[in-house]
Amino acid sequence: MLKTVEKATVLIEALPYIQKFGGKTVVIKYGGNAMVNNELKRSVIQDIILMKYIGLRPVVVHGGGPEITAMLQQMGKKSDFVSGLRVTDAETVAVAEMVLVGKINTEIVGLLNQYGAKAVGLNGKDASLLVAAKHLAKVHEQDTVKEVDIGFVGDVTQVNPGILHSMIDSDYIPVIAPIGVGEAGESYNINADYVAGEIAGALKAEKLVLLTDVEGIYHDYHDKNTFISTLTFSEAQKMIKEGSIDGGMIPKVEACIRALSGGAAKTHIVDGRQPHSLLLEIFTDTGIGTEVVKEMD
Repeated sequence: MLKTVEKATVLIEALPYIQKFGGKTVVIKYGGNAMVNNELKRSVIQDIILMKYIGLRPVVVHGGGPEITAMLQQMGKKSDFVSGLRVTDAETVAVAEMVLVGKINTEIVGLLNQYGAKAVGLNGKDASLLVAAKHLAKVHEQDTVKEVDIGFVGDVTQVNPGILHSMIDSDYIPVIAPIGVGEAGESYNINADYVAGEIAGALKAEKLVLLTDVEGIYHDYHDKNTFISTLTFSEAQKMIKEGSIDGGMIPKVEACIRALSGGAAKTHIVDGRQPHSLLLEIFTDTGIGTEVVKEMD
């Protein structure tokens, strides 16, 4: 009997959030362990479908760096990195596009449809959704910063969300691969966190949720007692400048900043290693990750 009551309590706790977020757009950056662990993969897919069935409007953006590396290795091609970014020649960007669009995107769409949703795969070339320009990597040499051309790695210069509005209004879940299109029609591989942030801003999303492989943001990641549950826009910028936020967390926090700057209401960095982390973050009183907001309520 107790377990039955506990289940009812969970549902009642979720009720105000279901009422609040009904009809609102939520952008989910899907990546990390949740993309490779089958149990976690199923959990994420189920979360997204439940969100859809109770009235939210989910949009999914996915990455795929490890899969691209594995495919290049199979081809006997070594991956070189500059400032954490893959040097991407014409052959490499073709492989990236094949893996992201042809393999990963198709798999996610297939799983969502298999579990009862209506999902559609997209990439930045579709209806010029993501217009991009070449990204120049910044390399620090002593007291100077040098810009280095690393090939077909892009920055989003424009989002044309019309196709997303059409898909969402037609009751589909858009699943977006982070490939952008340049002025001459060339492909650019773009950091999926940044793509998610730009998409969330362009859609004026209620939430951007980034799934990652850590619990959230810490003042000192060596000390678990310094966990931050809520971080403001200005505090996040300050922590990046001070070096308190570094490494792979930088693009995630910068994605939050881009989303908030574009008009998204709230952003969240969530541990995707925890089953049903999306539901726990959105539909419970405490949440589980770090939220980055414009300012404290």
